[in-house]
Amino acid sequence: MVSMGWTMKLATAALFLGLTMVVPRDEEDGDMCTYEALSDTDAVLCKGLEVFYPELGNIGCMFVPDCNNYRQKITHWDEPIVKFPGALEGATYILVMVDPDAPSRSSPKAQFWRHWLVTDIKGVDMKKGKIQGQELSAYQPPSPPAQSGFHRYQFFVYLQEGQNISLHSKENKTRGNWKMDKFLNHFHLSEPEASTQFMTENYQDSPNYQPPAGGSSEPTDKPKQS
Repeated sequence: MVSMGWTMKLATAALFLGLTMVVPRDEEDGDMCTYEALSDTDAVLCKGLEVFYPELGNIGCMFVPDCNNYRQKITHWDEPIVKFPGALEGATYILVMVDPDAPSRSSPKAQFWRHWLVTDIKGVDMKKGKIQGQELSAYQPPSPPAQSGFHRYQFFVYLQEGQNISLHSKENKTRGNWKMDKFLNHFHLSEPEASTQFMTENYQDSPNYQPPAGGSSEPTDKPKQS
C-alpha cells in the first residue's frame, strides 16, 4: 500500500513531468482522486514557491482536486504554509496573494482581488514557511463565485529591501479592483523573487456535486466571494 506522504510526493512530481497524477481518494471504497498539473501557459508563474494546505500538501501549480470536498474545504481553511526555500536568511520579504480573475477570468472587472498581504517577513522564517510579519491584509480564503469558471490564486514574494510598506486609506476600503501594478511601482518592487499559483472553481459547479439533503450546509460566516 502506498503511504499518503509518498503519494503527495508523487503528486508534486507531476508538476515537473507534466502528467496527471491519480491517487487514492478513499482507501475503503477505492475511488480515485486526481491531482492535475496546470497547463504550460499557467505554469510559467511557478518559480520556487511552495504552498501547503491541510490534506492537500503542496498545491502549487496544480488544480485543487475535485474530490474529498477539497474545493469546499479550501474556502474555510486558515492560511496556508508558504515556503520559499531559496530565501536569503538575512533578507526581508513581502508576500502577496491575489485573484486576477475576479469575478471571472473571461471578465476580470474586479482584478486584482487582494487575498493576503504581509510585509516584514524575515528570510529565515520565509524558508521555513512561517509567515510572520506586518499583516496589511488578513488572509481571505479562495471563494470563487458560482458559474464563474476556474480562478487563479497567485502568490508572489518580493524582496523588501528595508522599505516601510503600507496601503493607503482608499486601498484599505476594499480588496477588489486593487491596482497591484501601481502598488508595486510605488514601492519600487520589480520582479518577484519567487511565485506560484493554483486554480479552483466553486465547488457547486463540480459535476460531482450533490446538494446536501435537508437544507444548505453553508456556514453563516461565509467569506466574500472571489
